[in-house]
Amino acid sequence: MGFLHKKGLRLFQFNSLNKYPVFHAVLTRHGGFSQGAFASLNTGGTVGDDPEAVRANHQRIFDVFGYDYQSRYDVWQVHGTAIVCTDSPRNPELPFTQADGILTDNPQVTLFMRFADCVPILLFDPVKKVIGIVHAGWQGTQQKIGKIAVEKMQAKYGSAPEDLVAAIGPSICQDCYEVGHEVHQSFLQSFGRKAEAYFRVEEARLYLDLWAANRDSLRMAGVEQIEVSGICTASHLDDWYSHRAENGKTGRFGVIFSLLKT
Repeated sequence: MGFLHKKGLRLFQFNSLNKYPVFHAVLTRHGGFSQGAFASLNTGGTVGDDPEAVRANHQRIFDVFGYDYQSRYDVWQVHGTAIVCTDSPRNPELPFTQADGILTDNPQVTLFMRFADCVPILLFDPVKKVIGIVHAGWQGTQQKIGKIAVEKMQAKYGSAPEDLVAAIGPSICQDCYEVGHEVHQSFLQSFGRKAEAYFRVEEARLYLDLWAANRDSLRMAGVEQIEVSGICTASHLDDWYSHRAENGKTGRFGVIFSLLKT
């Protein structure tokens, strides 16, 4: 389906997920209240933006799509591999759980995560009716967080990997993602010889393909249905926040995902 507009928000959706009773939206940076480097729909609360603007942006997203803001479940993303399974919204009185993936089978829970170059992975099991969002930077990708999330779905919900639909969202592309040799070595340790396919060398510089690595991680777990948006955040600053392209002074775009109530 690609890009859509709703009540001033510009968003991206996957064709593969639109066939099922779920709602998802990868929000762009348009339609919010933040100013300056964070303009305008920044959802990141730790990047230096006005906290009131960030709260208003979150509320606007939930209002536009008709969700109760109290239904949300989000986490403190830390570039690890912890995956949270939840059957209830996050208690706002308690500290955020540190994790980089969230799974639920409850239509009353609305999942939400934040991104700026890292890879959003959306997972849906149409048989067991389970959804998930995963945040995969290079660290999570190197540790195969996509595979870990699928294995968590199997263990917790009885999901069969071949039933799953996976979607890899807008994130930094290989052309824009130069990394150091320590990153290359860590991928070799994790993926073995296969890791060489994720790197391109130009004038002694290394460029990492996060899309390919995450796609392979999902395939290792048995997932066959994978859609890749192919949209680079660093190359399209008109729509996306990019930590790399904007030298760290930028916001975070949101991803919202829920099961539809039937």
